Amino acid sequence: MAKVVTYLEMNNAKDLRPGKVVPDLSLRRVDGGLPLVRAITAQVGGPYGWRSASRTNEEWQELLRCHPLRQHWFITLKDEIVGVANLEPQPDGDVEITTFGLLPEYVGRGLGGHALTLTIRQAWDSEAVKSPAVRRVWLHTCSLDHPNALRNYQRRGLTAYRTEVEAE
Repeated sequence: MAKVVTYLEMNNAKDLRPGKVVPDLSLRRVDGGLPLVRAITAQVGGPYGWRSASRTNEEWQELLRCHPLRQHWFITLKDEIVGVANLEPQPDGDVEITTFGLLPEYVGRGLGGHALTLTIRQAWDSEAVKSPAVRRVWLHTCSLDHPNALRNYQRRGLTAYRTEVEAE
């Protein structure tokens, strides 16, 4: 079965269309080297076949070494971890949302729109690399991700700029 990969971007922070506010939902920056970060990422991505869900500790440490600017964030509800978001500032003012998702037990509870809103705002607030300011936030999703993922990204104001079909 072919996998469809959709690349989306936002070129102006004013294009963000916030999701419904969820009181007590927030982002908490964490050290990517903590074992809990890898474990939460695996739980979030496992159902969708994310490569990051099956990385060994050695592969995870290599990823951290090769991507020193990557920011790791827990999505929290009050003090409970409900998901994960990773941002990676890139040259020329781009920021990639490399990871975004909720733990399976929190999917379908109305948290995704606001969690993504917080993540996009944080991306725009990131320190730009080789640029005076962040000029673009982007990510990619695929047809194996949660069925509502693409729709959530588009509802927040991200627009598709490329689609690829990959053979499985």
